[in-house]
Amino acid sequence: MKPIAAEDRKVANINTGTYEPFLSDNGTPDGDVLQVNPNNKRGYGFHVYRMEPGQTTVAHRHDGDEEFLVLEGELFDHDGYRYGPGDLVWLRDGTEHCSTSPGGCLLAVYLPGTGAVGTE
Repeated sequence: MKPIAAEDRKVANINTGTYEPFLSDNGTPDGDVLQVNPNNKRGYGFHVYRMEPGQTTVAHRHDGDEEFLVLEGELFDHDGYRYGPGDLVWLRDGTEHCSTSPGGCLLAVYLPGTGAVGTE
């Protein structure tokens, strides 16, 4: 096999990489994202999502199943369900929710589709 060409590989470190703001469909800031695939809209496909302490996400409904792994911190859904480090989570397509993180958190996320549909 040939070596992988530089233009065919992109690597970012979750500790030192540059996180970019994720904006909801209405333009509201909604956490920060680190992702390497330039072919996906920011915050979709596979990415790392960071919430600052005390942050609450915009209420939304996903177009496609949402899957995430809690890497650091804890996250509470609007119904009080708590997710902690090591929890691997699946939420069915069409599930409506918003989440809050009192101390901040870091999630590895896979989110297919073209975007979330706001419930506001």
